[in-house]
Amino acid sequence: MGTGKHSKHMALALALSMVLGLGTAMSASAQEARIAAVNSDRILRESAAAKAAQSKLEQEFSKRDKALQDMAQRLKSMSDNIDKSGTSLAPSDRAARQRDLAQLDADFQRKQREFREDLNQRRNEELAAVLDRANKVIKQIAEQQHYDLIVQEAVYVSPRIDITDQVLKALAASSAGTGSSSN
Repeated sequence: MGTGKHSKHMALALALSMVLGLGTAMSASAQEARIAAVNSDRILRESAAAKAAQSKLEQEFSKRDKALQDMAQRLKSMSDNIDKSGTSLAPSDRAARQRDLAQLDADFQRKQREFREDLNQRRNEELAAVLDRANKVIKQIAEQQHYDLIVQEAVYVSPRIDITDQVLKALAASSAGTGSSSN
């Protein structure tokens, strides 16, 4: 019977050591988890790819923007002219000028709305392309440096785990390597 008691103690000791060993292994595993964070807003503000996209958009929309500014100036001039002429105009002339002004204003509002919609759509397309390239770079960094988790949005990020600068450099290097940067 003494050996039965001894084997129960051994089994208990073995079970206890397995539980403790498992706990230690889990703790060691948790300590080995590599976590990093990336600030997406900084990527969209500071990366060469984002700056190139912004420059491309400015160039693409500059003519339409200038045309809208000219149209706004024409509207102001027409309005000032109507106000200045005041009572010296015949009522029918004044009404015709006000109709022309209202028509030009409606045209201006429509073109301005279309401009904003087109610009927003193109900006979203360009920023999505920048984020797609950044995500590929982040994935490469994660694989090369054996990160288990990289987050892009967080309430607080310790500078110790912030790899945004590294991503910006890698993104610049990949842009330079592919020739897609317009610096």
